[in-house]
Amino acid sequence: MKKLALVLVFISVSASAQDAIVPLWPNVVPNQNMDTDEKEQVEYRESGIIWVTNVQKPTLEVYLPAKGNANGKAVVIFPGGGYSGLAYDWEGRDIAKALNGNGVAGIVAKYRLPRSKSIVADQQLVPLQDAQRAIRIVRSKAKEWNLAENEIGIMGFSAGGHLASTLGTHFEDVVYPAQDVIDGISARPDFMALIYPVITLMEPAVNMGSRESLVGKEPTMEQLNYLSNEKQVKDNTPPTFLLHAADDNPVPVENSLMFFEALKVHNIPTTMHIYPSGGHGFSLGHKNKGLKNWLDLFVAWLDNLD
Repeated sequence: MKKLALVLVFISVSASAQDAIVPLWPNVVPNQNMDTDEKEQVEYRESGIIWVTNVQKPTLEVYLPAKGNANGKAVVIFPGGGYSGLAYDWEGRDIAKALNGNGVAGIVAKYRLPRSKSIVADQQLVPLQDAQRAIRIVRSKAKEWNLAENEIGIMGFSAGGHLASTLGTHFEDVVYPAQDVIDGISARPDFMALIYPVITLMEPAVNMGSRESLVGKEPTMEQLNYLSNEKQVKDNTPPTFLLHAADDNPVPVENSLMFFEALKVHNIPTTMHIYPSGGHGFSLGHKNKGLKNWLDLFVAWLDNLD
């Protein structure tokens, strides 16, 4: 009987680590044909990374700190993957759990990818549709999840950093028809953290894989300008934390440098950390003594935001 009780306690504690999975679109998923035979794929790679492709039903996976530790702040996390997949644990769940240890709610967005066969139109807008809806849902749940409505931000990695910077510069754009009262809530993040982000779709600093997945091989100049986010910074763009390694080959450090310069022009409070080495896709950086404390820098920055 004692063994059974111990098992039940362990199951209860384990289940509480993940608080909820919330669908982004309870009614109609915009720009999507739900009748295709395409299935979401989850691959467990040799590297240990969980790789998700063909997202059909975008969700939020919610990780909340214990109420006694919570500081009311929340971060919606957009994993990277070149807009062709999502490094779901490496740049998603692991980040959410690390934020919980600092009293911050971590909420992982499983967003749709533009090259899915289910997408029927405006493929380049589909990730932004999900991102806008994600932050609106989190804000609508602020009281239920013990959050401060004005301390809800975003974090994105690589192509997820491009999506985060797209949300941070296009939060006022109407990119889908309103479905319910949630869509009347502001989609402006209160802050954003961009970790080795794709920012520009322009050469020579473009990550071509992300660009082709998002806008195809023959994009129009209008598409490139609209989604080159260094060109889209405005006076109401949120305060921004930037992190990059100078030896990042897939996503050149110039992406962060260009965004920093644009933010500076518009007097947006900005902190940027450029590391001499670290490459690309280092996540929490635990195996690199020069990088492993970057999350502490972010948390300290967050604590000092006005």
